[in-house]
Amino acid sequence: MTTRHLLEIDDLTPGEIEVVLTLARAPQPAQVLAGSGVALVFEKPSARTRNSMEMAVVGLGGHPVTIRPDEVGLDTRETTEDVARTLACYHAVIGARVFEHSKLERMTAVVDVPVVNMLSDTSHPLQALADLLTIGDEFGELAGRSVAYVGDANNVARSLAIGVLATGGSFRLAHPDGYGFGDEDLARIGAAGDRVDISGDPARAVEGADVVYADVWTSMGQEAESARRRADFAGFGVDDALMSRAGSGAVFMHCLPAHRGEEVEASVLEGQASRVWPQARNRMAAARGVLEFLMEAGATVEQRT
Repeated sequence: MTTRHLLEIDDLTPGEIEVVLTLARAPQPAQVLAGSGVALVFEKPSARTRNSMEMAVVGLGGHPVTIRPDEVGLDTRETTEDVARTLACYHAVIGARVFEHSKLERMTAVVDVPVVNMLSDTSHPLQALADLLTIGDEFGELAGRSVAYVGDANNVARSLAIGVLATGGSFRLAHPDGYGFGDEDLARIGAAGDRVDISGDPARAVEGADVVYADVWTSMGQEAESARRRADFAGFGVDDALMSRAGSGAVFMHCLPAHRGEEVEASVLEGQASRVWPQARNRMAAARGVLEFLMEAGATVEQRT
């Protein structure tokens, strides 16, 4: 049996991304987790990820077990490898929300159950899949859509860029000096496609775009930098004037939580163009699609052997 994992969205081929999105839209998902447990390990707190993953597992007939950081202590109480091996004794899937992406990679090296990245310092594939679902719901076809991300080139931006390029869209990024992608990120994004435009000009990024996207300027673990970041990101907030430069019918998206008056004005977040709540709702559908795909992928290979 070949075990498939999802640590970054390009662990799926473009065709497999379409399969996951189709599974996510199924009104009656297959009960591929019936009688099985799914371990959900959280080093970082979460509202949307925990609730969407738990309910996705329930929707597939399984039983979610959420595990707090003090209950396992990755690399403090036990090694990450020992925790993963133990959880794999009881569960069909391990989901983990971690600080260091390398912990996910170490888990995949020692277990034969799927490992799902519920957020790491480099990537957030479940969010990107929910974003693609939302863009597809809005425009029908993903190919040819332009997505403008205004703000920090963080884990959300990286996975979104890869997902948009892999499905035939174009990605634009506007960020302040010092907040762009690193070389490894650019290489990974470049492998997905070359329809990328990166600048320090938010107006240039959103001009005629189908989607304008923002994220918080200070992510979890960066709280000590918040004052400096607010100063550095001045002029990179999404307001009505910036949205007016986007294309006709453009929508606004945000992965939440949102800081009104910083990266987005309340009038945009709660305005007619906002698709933030459908986007949040799609987190559960995306998680369901991923889990079903990973379980069926393993079962298909097993049946052939």
